[in-house]
Amino acid sequence: MTSERRGFAGHPLVLGGLLVILLGQMLAASRLKSPTFDEPAHIGAGFSYLKTGQFKVNLQHPPLLKEIGALPLLLIGARWPMSEKDWEAVGVPSEPWVQWSLGEDVIFGNDASRVMFSTRLPFMLLTVLLGILIYAWGRKILGRGAAAGALLLFALDPTIVAHGQLVAMDVGFAAFGFLFLYALWSYLNHRSLRRLLGCGLALGAALATKFSAVVLLPLAAILVLAASRWIPEAVPRRPSSLADPYASDDGGQRIVWCVYAIVSLVLVAAVLIYALYFFPANPFLYVEGMQLVNADHDASYWPYMAGHFQPSFWTYYAVAYLLKEPIPTLLLVAFGILALLRRGAAATLDRVFLLLPPALLFLVHALFSHNLGFRYVIPALPFLYLVGGAGLRWLWGERSPWRRVAAVTLCAWLPVGAAGIYPDHLSYFNELACLLAAPGRVGLDGGTRCGPLWLDDSNVDWGQGMLQLKSWLDRNAPGRPVRLAYFGSMRPEMYGLTGVKIGLQELEEPARPGLYAVSAHLLARAIGRLSMGGGGGEAGWLLRTRPT
Repeated sequence: MTSERRGFAGHPLVLGGLLVILLGQMLAASRLKSPTFDEPAHIGAGFSYLKTGQFKVNLQHPPLLKEIGALPLLLIGARWPMSEKDWEAVGVPSEPWVQWSLGEDVIFGNDASRVMFSTRLPFMLLTVLLGILIYAWGRKILGRGAAAGALLLFALDPTIVAHGQLVAMDVGFAAFGFLFLYALWSYLNHRSLRRLLGCGLALGAALATKFSAVVLLPLAAILVLAASRWIPEAVPRRPSSLADPYASDDGGQRIVWCVYAIVSLVLVAAVLIYALYFFPANPFLYVEGMQLVNADHDASYWPYMAGHFQPSFWTYYAVAYLLKEPIPTLLLVAFGILALLRRGAAATLDRVFLLLPPALLFLVHALFSHNLGFRYVIPALPFLYLVGGAGLRWLWGERSPWRRVAAVTLCAWLPVGAAGIYPDHLSYFNELACLLAAPGRVGLDGGTRCGPLWLDDSNVDWGQGMLQLKSWLDRNAPGRPVRLAYFGSMRPEMYGLTGVKIGLQELEEPARPGLYAVSAHLLARAIGRLSMGGGGGEAGWLLRTRPT
C-alpha cells in the first residue's frame, strides 16, 4: 500500500468534478438515445419480477440489475401492460420473443421518455459509484495521484459513458465484481468475521448481475490460497480461524481455514442470491437460469472482425481492446505494467489483485464467450484504469521534463476524444482504426468512422440511434421515403419512422435511387460480405459510398 500527501490531483473538487463530468456525459447522451437491442428485454423482465413476484422472463440473466432498473418504474407509477390471464399464460421459461414484446409494451404503454430516463438513472448512479470505488481502492493501493489518474481514465472513456447509461449487465457486473475484489483485498489485509461477511454479500451481488460472474469463484480461491504465502503469521501466534485463516504459521492449517473461508463466502452469496429471487420454492432457479445462457443466440451467426467471418476469434477481445480504448489509456496502461513490475514498486499481493483479474477475465471470455462486443470485458477495465493510473504517476513522478510533457499530453488528449465522439460514445474507435485502414478519416472522434471496417454488433451500433434518425429526417428530409436497414429490437413505427425495411440481402444488391438509412452493424456485415465476394460492379456500392 502507498501513502502520500494530498496534492492537486487528490483535491475533492477535482475528484468531484470528474464524477460530475462522467454523470453529465451520460445524462446528456442518454436523452438522445433510443432503447438498445437488449434494454427492452431487461426493462420488461425486471418490471415483471417486482409486479408479480414471479420469474418467467429473461431467465438467462440473474435478477439484481433488472430489479434495480425496475424499481423507479414502481415509484413513478408505470402501468403494468398484461392482464392476470395473459400473464398466467406465459410459460416458464417464456418464449424468447416475450421479453422484447413485454419491454416494448412497458416502454411505449407509458411515457416512453420518462420510462427510459427513470430506469436508466440507477445505472448511471451505479457507474458513478464504480468511479468512487476505483478512486477509494486506488488511493489505498497506489496512492492519491495514481487513484486520481485512474478516475480520469474512467470518467473520459467513451465505452464507460456509452454502457454506463444503459439498462444492461456489463457495467453493473463491473461495479459489483470490483466491489467484491476490493472487499476481499480489505479482508486479506485486515481480517475479521465482519469483513468476511461483507465479502460474501458483495460476491452474492456480483453473481446476481451476470452469470459470467462465476469466474469470480476460481479467482477468489486463487487469491485467498495464494495469500497464505505472503501474509505473515499473527503476533502473538494463535490458531487459524475464519476470522483470520493466516494467524497460524502452520501451512496446512492455513490452507484448511482458507478453504473454510471460501466456502463461507459462497454460502453467504447463495443466501443473498436466493433472497434476490424472492425465496422461490425452487432453490435452483439460479442454476437453471445459468443453463439458459445464450439459449436465444443464433447458432448459425458468425462474428465479424476485420472483413472476416468465423465461429469465433481467439484474438477478438484483444483486438477490440486495442481499437476501442483511447490511445492515451493504452499507453498509460503499458507504462503502468512496467512500473508495477519493478522491484519494490508494490506489494506482491497488491500486484496480483491489480493484474490477475483483468488477465483472467480476458482469457475466459476469449475462450468461452460469444464474440458479440467489447462490452463483455468491461469488468476488466477498472483494474486496467488503476494500472494506467500507476503509469501516469510514474511518468509524473520521475521529474523528467520530457516525461511530464508526455503525461500532460496524454491527459489532454482524453477530453478531445470524449468531446469529439459525443453523443455517440458506443460507436467510438481510437485513431488506430483509421491509421491502419484509411488515415484520411481520422477525426476528433478518433477512428470511429472506420469502426465498421473492424467490428460489428454493439461495438458500432446496438439499435440506439432511432431518435436521432427521426430528428435528422425531420430536419433534412421531411416526408421523404427512406429505405431502412435497422438493427434493433424495437419497431421503427414506434418512433414515427415509416419506409421500406430492407436487410443484408438488399444491401448487397445494386442500389436503387432513394435515401438509405443503414445501421452501422448491418453496414459492417455488408462490407465484410461484399469484400469477401470481391465487391466489384454495382452490387458493391456500399464499399465506395461514404455515409453521412
